[in-house]
Amino acid sequence: MSRRGLLRASLLGSGVLAGCSTAPGGSSFEPSPQLVPIRARTDRIFDIAVCLRPFRPAGPRVDTERLGDTLVVHNYGHGGSGWSLSWGSSTRAVRLAMQASPSEVAVIGCGVLGLTSALLAQRAGARVTIYASEQLPLTTSARATGEWTPDSRIALADAAAPGFAAVWEEMARTAFKAHRNYLGLPGTPVEWIDQYSVTDDTPPSSSSGGSAPSGPAFAEYGKSIADLVPKWRRVPAGATPFKGASVARNELMIFNIADYGHTLLNDFFIAGGQFRQAEFHAPSQIAALGKRVVINCTGYGARALWKDETLTPVRGQIARLIPQPDVRYGLTYRQVIAVPRRDGIVVQSFEGGEMKGYGDANETPDRAEAERAVKTLAELFSPAR
Repeated sequence: MSRRGLLRASLLGSGVLAGCSTAPGGSSFEPSPQLVPIRARTDRIFDIAVCLRPFRPAGPRVDTERLGDTLVVHNYGHGGSGWSLSWGSSTRAVRLAMQASPSEVAVIGCGVLGLTSALLAQRAGARVTIYASEQLPLTTSARATGEWTPDSRIALADAAAPGFAAVWEEMARTAFKAHRNYLGLPGTPVEWIDQYSVTDDTPPSSSSGGSAPSGPAFAEYGKSIADLVPKWRRVPAGATPFKGASVARNELMIFNIADYGHTLLNDFFIAGGQFRQAEFHAPSQIAALGKRVVINCTGYGARALWKDETLTPVRGQIARLIPQPDVRYGLTYRQVIAVPRRDGIVVQSFEGGEMKGYGDANETPDRAEAERAVKTLAELFSPAR
């Protein structure tokens, strides 16, 4: 089941267990490890960050155009799937870039798409310089949730480009294999965790501050890569701290973004990469660099830079609770997601559903939204349950 399926189920209080598989030997559940409760208190919120996901209804743009003598390879517009698809999308972009056999490649943008494009171009034999206003820790990529969600807001179901489903699957499988190479490294840039879906019959809060705008549905492609991830399993009553609820569990790959970003930057510089601080306001400024090949990884910035009016912002906010090293499981409950990253337990609300934030370019953090999400988690762990 996809994350949006979990969100629907956690809102309605039913439907998750219908899709659960039975464990080997015919049992309907597997033993669950003892879980340490999340200390979900609003005074433990130490960071709130907002990012604008760069969404294109047709799917990401990975193609080429000419600026005089410069070949520009575009690699942007991944919605909420930038980290998840990064290596796969960048593999396609670098393949296009290296058809010109350049000895040097310029990359515009230092988010996750820019860094993975730069690293792959280095591995293909090119000298690489990244041009950007900031390095990864200060980009919007650093404000992501950190889950493996390769079809999160990746396209609209009725507007995806012809053949995109097959392209998406190729990117997802390529990226999945690349992420595996970062498992077990110092700093734990990538790891697997248990993930729990908790459902009950509690109605959604009336204090959500309104619902998200209605609109067409996002595309879903997860079934085509179902072989890559474990199936959901039932968890017996009383085996978790989640009293009075139905619980299912599977495993999820997550990215500890601070460590992962640090690892990618180190790899880039160790391989001889150069970084130049720069801002671009028109394609002519990129052509003026005099580079034979440029890979454009400007994310939502491409809307202004390349006049790509198809790019739509999808506002997303995460709050981080002080880390709990003994909490190593994720959670979905009543349209709230908790992800136990090493740099803090990420809490994200989906009040109003998956279309929440669509078309919203407001990057101002909403403290009230963050506190509502944390209080929802607190209810789940309350002794009163």
